[in-house]
Amino acid sequence: MKLRTFRGIGAVVTGASSGIGRALALELAAHGARVALVARRRARLDAVAGEIARAGGRALPLCADVSSRSEVENAAKLARVELLVNNAGRARHAQFLDWDLDDAEAMLAVNLLGAVYWTRALLPEMLERGRGWLVFMASAAGKTGTPYESAYAASKFALVGFAESISHEVEPRGLHVLTVVPGTYRTELFDAEAWSQLPAVALRMLREPEELARRVVRSLSRGDRELYAPSQLRWAQLVRGVAPGLYRRIVRQMTARR
Repeated sequence: MKLRTFRGIGAVVTGASSGIGRALALELAAHGARVALVARRRARLDAVAGEIARAGGRALPLCADVSSRSEVENAAKLARVELLVNNAGRARHAQFLDWDLDDAEAMLAVNLLGAVYWTRALLPEMLERGRGWLVFMASAAGKTGTPYESAYAASKFALVGFAESISHEVEPRGLHVLTVVPGTYRTELFDAEAWSQLPAVALRMLREPEELARRVVRSLSRGDRELYAPSQLRWAQLVRGVAPGLYRRIVRQMTARR
């Protein structure tokens, strides 16, 4: 289902205080949407809301931890929403045996359960209206398991599956689901140490979040169900399907630590 106009649409963007979430919030507001901004950092949220207001848009900062079901449920009561963008996420680049399990659990809670909680909180009203759009910000790591991203990949693979399953349930009832599969974007998702350890192929694909925000809006307006950014990632999945052994060797070579 195409989102033909964003003017007057109520939108929630999680992880809106920086990076892709901030870029998406600004882009949606520029197209006329009323945007509820969700993140934990109040000062950052207020700054993004100020940017939107100065540009003539409307924004509502909602300080909430997406991994807390009660905080999500309370925040969701404050927004009337036609568009939900599940964007909040955490990442780390580390060998599995070096990964602190508390950190892995926290990552799964933000990347997966955050989307589950927000979707559950807002879906009933969308279904009652028979109109709405759900966006799930996955990752290339949600399509291909690569070394040193085990917990992150697990959360994103799960998110892709959740989005696909939900789409079959809600699309016959007037809703639309878009799954976004981005490569590497210049955000605060990784710290300086992680950036230094990322494989060369990830750095060659490095893009700016504003570019992705524009592509997401365009995909919603076209009624796309899946967006690969950059588009070469889609071709990589085709290679994986027809020549899995070759693809596996390529992944190992391209993700070898520098």
